[in-house]
Parts: sequence; structure tokens; C-alpha cells
Amino acid sequence: MEPFYFRSYDRVVGISHDVNELKSEMERLINQDPACVEWHLKEGHIVAWLEYIGEKGLAELLKSVHDPNEALSRINDYLMIKKSLNIIGRPVRDKKLKFRKALVR
Repeated sequence: MEPFYFRSYDRVVGISHDVNELKSEMERLINQDPACVEWHLKEGHIVAWLEYIGEKGLAELLKSVHDPNEALSRINDYLMIKKSLNIIGRPVRDKKLKFRKALVR
């Protein structure tokens, strides 16, 4: 999959390959070039990329967000919830399907 490129005018100022890298790059860029992050949020570039990589839940959370700090807060919340669901042993979709097939036989 294609990474997300944070661009400021004609140069690339950050690259993200997944949600964790997106969080790290946003933290860094909020201090160095907040207008860059704000522009990508306003134009919907980050939301489109998140949908592209399959993070539709996070994309939905960021749809109406234009403030970089609010976006970062929502990303942190999303990652925390996602991590807590994995810790409590939320069943993976494929395992559910295999279990159902076993019951049908």
C-alpha cells in the first residue's frame, strides 16, 4: 500500500505507512509545521488515505476535524481503544467464521 506523504508546498516533510507512524508524524509536525497538518485535514487527504488502508473507523472519527491537536487526540483515543480490545481477546473475524463452519458440519 502507498504511504501517506505530508507535503508542505513542494517538499515532503513526513511519511506514514500506518496509523502509529501517522500519529508520530503528526506529533512532530504539529510542533514544526502545524499549517501542513491542518491543510491535509481540511482537504480530507488523511481521511482518504485512512479509508484506503482499511482504517475506516478512524477515518470516520476524523472526517469533520480540522484542528491538528483534536485530530491527534482522536488518533490517540482510537489506538488506545483498539489496543484494549486486542488485550481482552476480542475474537478475530476469521476465527468466528471457522468456528461457525465447525458448528454447521
